[in-house]
Amino acid sequence: MSNHNRHERAQGSPYAPHTPEDTDAMLDAIGLESEAELFDVPAEVRFEDELGIDSRSERELRAELSSTLAKNADLTEFLGRDHHTHYVPSLIDELSERSEFLTSYTQYQPEITQGFLQALFEYQSLVVELTGLPIANCSMYDAATALGEAARLAGRVRQASGTRVLVPEILHENKRAVLENYVGGTDLTVHTYPMADGTVDVEALAEAADEETAMIYAENPTVHGTIEPRLAEVGDVADDVEALFCLGSDVVALGLLTEPASVGADVVVGEADALGLPTAYGMGLGLFATREAFLRQVPGRLVGAGEDAAGKRAYTLTLQTREQHIRKERATSNICTNQAWVALRTAMHLAWLGPDGLVDLASQCVREAQSLAERLSELRGVKAPVHDRHHFREFLVRTDQPASAIANDLEASGFAVHVVDDHRLQVCVTDVNAAATDALVAAFEEAL
Repeated sequence: MSNHNRHERAQGSPYAPHTPEDTDAMLDAIGLESEAELFDVPAEVRFEDELGIDSRSERELRAELSSTLAKNADLTEFLGRDHHTHYVPSLIDELSERSEFLTSYTQYQPEITQGFLQALFEYQSLVVELTGLPIANCSMYDAATALGEAARLAGRVRQASGTRVLVPEILHENKRAVLENYVGGTDLTVHTYPMADGTVDVEALAEAADEETAMIYAENPTVHGTIEPRLAEVGDVADDVEALFCLGSDVVALGLLTEPASVGADVVVGEADALGLPTAYGMGLGLFATREAFLRQVPGRLVGAGEDAAGKRAYTLTLQTREQHIRKERATSNICTNQAWVALRTAMHLAWLGPDGLVDLASQCVREAQSLAERLSELRGVKAPVHDRHHFREFLVRTDQPASAIANDLEASGFAVHVVDDHRLQVCVTDVNAAATDALVAAFEEAL
């Protein structure tokens, strides 16, 4: 059997229609006259009109959807900016799509979900090892919500009256928007501090930070792919004003860059979906790790390990400090679920790579970015990278010609890059698209 056919069979049919007789029998068993009686929809919001969607057979619907999806542009993406993709081994699909994982919901009943709880415990353990911080929860929605939760945590544990959250001026606009939304309704306010050649201007940060600062946030790598050379000094600035130091990163970068705990980070947030998931266009997996002093302030949930009545190692959800489980005024977060299955895939991918494999992959992210930047910089009217810094995966490209025009020409040649402003593009290279760099450089040259 071909892999394609095997996958189709493993997926099963999304259609399981009931006959009218089946429906009538089920309604009769529960004493109802119609399916509408199953729902209590207020009249003022009830939709009484026709949807205008004709019924189709399964074959007709598949044909229509295939035709629609075929209209999508088939581009080789060199996109990054906080959303990265690496090759996902087929082993991850085969294991994570086992029914005991794929159909599992929240692991409320430990007596029947020991396997999944152990997997999440291993995920937490991997995050602890990568960050150097002793406490990690069993995943967040994404990096943006993790940052918002870190700010709220800072507001709860800050001893003084500080309410200012300082973030870099080149923070991704969507992440900034989520952070603003999270602190809305609290006394916390978000402010920016300057950057110098793509990384933290430590002296300017020291001037901006004062006793009113609750948290200082920095990223390594930054949204432009630059590596921060003075993270320990950023941590010192935070210590001087008794603010929390929150560092953003991702699981691949953490395999190579300076351990966050060693530079004074109190909280580490970021994306973990760089491993275990292909490009998902919006779906993420947030990591969150912190110091033991803040254990009872961690949002979401943690998986703990102990012993059962027989003395065997056992796992359970613990410290569920969210409003579903405790009084709302005592909850640390309104997070109502976690990305458990996605975290499982990330843990599998990390285990598959192993320590050496993770370092090799991260090192490739440095070498490929450096090599591609050098080749693009050889083209007339191009400077790459813009920042005189080490880079991880991605970098800015300055062009004499309008950046949007070049991006349009590249798209016509089958490539997608980010337009940052009038004369700057951003290019991201990983193991997934590295083989297409020769063609990208040729397309750049043609566009110029």
